Amino acid sequence: MATLTVHPDRLLPADPGVRDIARRLYAAVRELPIISPHGHVDPRILLDDTPFADPASLLIQPDHYVTRLLHAGGVQLDRLGVGEGPLTEDKAREVWRLLCTNWHLLRGTPVRYWFDSELAEIFGITQRPDAGNADDLYDRIAGQLAGEGHRPRALLERFGIEVLATTDDPADDLEVHAALAADPGIKARITPTFRPDRYLEPAAPGWAEAVKRLGAVAETEVGDYAGYVAALERRRRYFVDHGAVSADHSHTDTITTPLDRAEAERIYRWALAGQVSEAEATAFRRHMILEMARMSCDDGLVMTLHPGVRRNHHPDTLVRYGPDTGADIPLAVEYTDALRPLLGRYGTHPGFHLVLFTVDPDVFAREVAPLAGFYPSVYAGAPWWFLDNPALIRRYQESVSEIAGFGRMSGFIDDTRAFCSIPARHDMSRRLDAGFLAGLVAAHRLDEDEALDTITMLVTEQPRKVFKL
Repeated sequence: MATLTVHPDRLLPADPGVRDIARRLYAAVRELPIISPHGHVDPRILLDDTPFADPASLLIQPDHYVTRLLHAGGVQLDRLGVGEGPLTEDKAREVWRLLCTNWHLLRGTPVRYWFDSELAEIFGITQRPDAGNADDLYDRIAGQLAGEGHRPRALLERFGIEVLATTDDPADDLEVHAALAADPGIKARITPTFRPDRYLEPAAPGWAEAVKRLGAVAETEVGDYAGYVAALERRRRYFVDHGAVSADHSHTDTITTPLDRAEAERIYRWALAGQVSEAEATAFRRHMILEMARMSCDDGLVMTLHPGVRRNHHPDTLVRYGPDTGADIPLAVEYTDALRPLLGRYGTHPGFHLVLFTVDPDVFAREVAPLAGFYPSVYAGAPWWFLDNPALIRRYQESVSEIAGFGRMSGFIDDTRAFCSIPARHDMSRRLDAGFLAGLVAAHRLDEDEALDTITMLVTEQPRKVFKL
């Protein structure tokens, strides 16, 4: 039976001298608390604190990083329980066997790194999964999940999570967050995030109904454009009152082109009537991103942009299994001219923070880092989604530090709904930071005390500063 290799020097530089420096830097931050200012974990799991159902439901079914790799290798999504809801015992065991049998499909991916860390450090598994040991590993993990030490709150504390942000609909009553904030048993700060995408895309199915619901919860009449804007402003303030620190936006582009008031009002009326064209809807959304920036200047919510992804690229997968199942594919996105209207208005506004993410590694050096290197409001978001891997994290480190400096980075963002992968993801980032900084020390570009200050800052001070924690 093959051993699961979780080497203490994994991801650190191969050169012995540089590796020794990296070891010292990593050791200084390894046990520091986790600050996760952007992610998608369901906060209700922490409120209810119900034991996780089974290994497959926890580690495979909800994680599109995992399911997309298995699907690409020929495993149909229905065999993985995607879109099914709660799994039966037999189904969960079958899903787990599929992962173990196809473990080779994860080789060389960050998913493999995260899984190795999770299995070894959370569940004490030291055998590499395969078809022969799948049932044994399932039983061992399931037995631990039934115990007190592996319930959601126990793991939250064990992981050392200090801040955990969720992603929330503007119409959400945030009762779960209020209950968590009032619960003395929760030491971590659980913050909601304002995610208004569905309300800014008038051509999307169900937009008019969603806007009416938004108006109802905001207690604001949304029959005209002014009321619609007021409803968004009121809900943002509601989120701020419930601990939110950021508003997140994820559209296909970053273009911010203003409309005059009369045109915005006209498009809004036509959209409510179901008569808006795709071009008009896109123009309205691009205008509203400018409005979101204005609101961030007013209410203080950090503005984060996660653009450039064609959601649900495969139509049949969307119909059969729903969204967020791994069928999202990157698009090319331009930032410099697209954001010029927004930054021309608000780029030097005191207190405005804009965090730019990309799924195009070339954009770090070409656009994001130069923007962050001039505008005091702009920060370079950590590698996200398809870039969240060792090779491209190193490109980010080189691009941003060379052009804008470490102080213009966001700090690490895990951006996950896979709860148990959070510590593994942050550990990967800390090891890569240690290796990169060790290289600068070895090349006599930094003294080791400066590298130590920098890695500590990236793990603790920088995310607090950027996200106003």
